[in-house]
Amino acid sequence: MNDKLRAREKAAYMSGLLGQNMLYNFMAMYILFFFTDLLGVSPGAATVIIVLASLWDAINDPLMGMIADKTRTRWGKFRPYLIFGPIVLAMTTIFCYIDFPLSGPAMVLLAAICYILWGMSYTVCDIPIWAISSVVSKNPNEKNKMVTLGKIGGTIGTAIVTVGSIMVIQAFGGERSPSAYTLTAVLLSVVAALMMVFTGLTLRERILPEKEVIPMRKNLQTITKNKPLILLMISLLLVNLVNGIRQSAQMYFVVYVWGDSSQLTNVGISLIVGMVLGMAVSPMLIEKFEKKKVFLAACLLGCVFSGVPFFAGGGTVFFGLVFLGISFACTGVTTIVSMSMLMDAVDYSEWKLGFRGEGLIFSANTFLTKLSSTVAKGMIGLGLILMDYQEGQPVTTTTQAGFSAMMYLIPAVCFLVTMIPLFFYRINAGQRQEIRNMLDAKYHM
Repeated sequence: MNDKLRAREKAAYMSGLLGQNMLYNFMAMYILFFFTDLLGVSPGAATVIIVLASLWDAINDPLMGMIADKTRTRWGKFRPYLIFGPIVLAMTTIFCYIDFPLSGPAMVLLAAICYILWGMSYTVCDIPIWAISSVVSKNPNEKNKMVTLGKIGGTIGTAIVTVGSIMVIQAFGGERSPSAYTLTAVLLSVVAALMMVFTGLTLRERILPEKEVIPMRKNLQTITKNKPLILLMISLLLVNLVNGIRQSAQMYFVVYVWGDSSQLTNVGISLIVGMVLGMAVSPMLIEKFEKKKVFLAACLLGCVFSGVPFFAGGGTVFFGLVFLGISFACTGVTTIVSMSMLMDAVDYSEWKLGFRGEGLIFSANTFLTKLSSTVAKGMIGLGLILMDYQEGQPVTTTTQAGFSAMMYLIPAVCFLVTMIPLFFYRINAGQRQEIRNMLDAKYHM
């Protein structure tokens, strides 16, 4: 079978992750603000809802990964979830942004149910859309190209929401109108669902699963006996906090520090310029340098360019945007390099254990993303409580310092701490080639 990916498949994969990230970032950016400032849920209650629901969502990821690894259909292991799952995800996204005619505990309970259902439906789509990248071709270069395109598509989706969603919300009634968020959610959900279904209908799975279904206990060895993966997972948990914290804090930041919600558009521009630039140069960097060294260098630079604006007193808005853009570029590099390293972990599993377990490995990656998001939301919620934040409160030096720390200082610390487990990561270029030679011999037997 030809391992060369068609242009249509590459476009479909990029499109699917663009749509998926539109929904994810719309939720990450606005759900806490929607709960506290539009539904009137207290910061404490909203934080409990989001943190517990996100934690449950993260726990679901490995379960979904094992379910996907056991799936056997005429469409493949992962495609069925991409054909039918996006419809449910679109519906639950819309439900999260409806101001139902309830109040008090009933409203809090319904908000919690909607958010939990959203997380579960997102998981059903999220694990397969990443795991399918490891089975679309036996050629590692083709798979790396696919992942890079997917990440670029995801970044564009993130930027579309960051730059354009506030404009749509304002067009539908403004940031203080619940119906504006509902209508925006409907628009985004329909577009995103169509993109993701197109992905499921277009891609082909060229690495077929073993006929024998791997028992759950044995499949768990994909993680427990894969030391490079464990170290990479720890680093990903930490570095994912950078964008997770910024996504949850940026609406508060532009309102209370920069005093203008429309600056959210400029934050989005700095995001897309920085992330795309970082992703674009990553393939060239990992061709010339060891992946681990590229990852470490990006973290160090990310720490510097995230921390400087905080200690410089913020400076002008332009100053802040430039430094955010450079730190986003560092995040773009870590995003591509870490996914390439994750592909190595899949090959390492087959080399050492005799089976790939890509569903479980990629579910571990999405588990970490969601766990990081949960921790990030918890940190933001704790910050709101410590600042004694009230809906629509006047700007104070406390809120300005607090939200500045969330956008600059805490991400700088996350970049720095991410470097620690990477020092012990041991897969190098020589071992990687040895693994690929063995796998090539196996495929061509």
